[in-house]
Amino acid sequence: MDPLGARTPRGREDVSGRGRGGGRGGVSGGGRGGVSGRGRGGVSGGGRSAGAGSGEPGDAGGPSTGSGSGRGGSASSGSGVGAILLAGGRASRVGGATKPLFRVGGRTLLAAAVAAAGAAGCRPITVVGPPLDDGLAVDWVREDPPFSGPAAGIVAALDAWRTSGSLDPDLSLVLACDLPLVGAAVPRLMESSLLLPSDTDGICLADDGGRPQWLTGVYRMAALRTAASALPDRGRDASMRALLADLAIAVVRAPDGSADDIDTWEDLKRHTEGVDDDRAPAS
Repeated sequence: MDPLGARTPRGREDVSGRGRGGGRGGVSGGGRGGVSGRGRGGVSGGGRSAGAGSGEPGDAGGPSTGSGSGRGGSASSGSGVGAILLAGGRASRVGGATKPLFRVGGRTLLAAAVAAAGAAGCRPITVVGPPLDDGLAVDWVREDPPFSGPAAGIVAALDAWRTSGSLDPDLSLVLACDLPLVGAAVPRLMESSLLLPSDTDGICLADDGGRPQWLTGVYRMAALRTAASALPDRGRDASMRALLADLAIAVVRAPDGSADDIDTWEDLKRHTEGVDDDRAPAS
């Protein structure tokens, strides 16, 4: 896995390693796909900075909860990795269809994301969106208001974790539930996160075009909470770029397409044998 670059503070990018964001070095590395370096100031390699999101956790107006009741597990001793799975978007490019219930490889995208998070040992696993599958061992929460964006969804999940009384995990896996190759993406992320420099706040995959996919990432919980608390209106309609603006994020190339997502019917067709069968929600 090839390190591609990192995001510098306030959305600025440096591909020279000289550190436009503060001059404290760069993120670089090689070998087994890890990242190394001294983080926040710069980036070695190429890559473009892009993204969306924000949020402000708080006690007032907390997230509404769905059918989950702790089945996703709770973090213990402030260690390990939790998972936030985002499944509540409008999906306007597929006519408002419920993308997390598209079937790829014999199961729904939602079920595949939950399975990948579980296989990585994530605990708790929280799905942000309307309850779509009562058979999944997850907690359900909803962003407030619904359809207010991924940052608001992350805020809702963070609030739910806070009010549950459990200690935060050290890291949070953040996934959109429209990833047809999530079973490859998550192990790639988890392997790279083991080598994350101490002053880098997270890591995400890049697609084949080099664009960072912020919703296929692993982030330090302390940094994620700080970023969320700095944004107004509980992240309503804010972008992931806004949420991550002041964080140092390493971006790792995923040459096998594991960072691909399904935005259109054509995307779905590329990952399935029959579009007609896969447009129907799972029963």
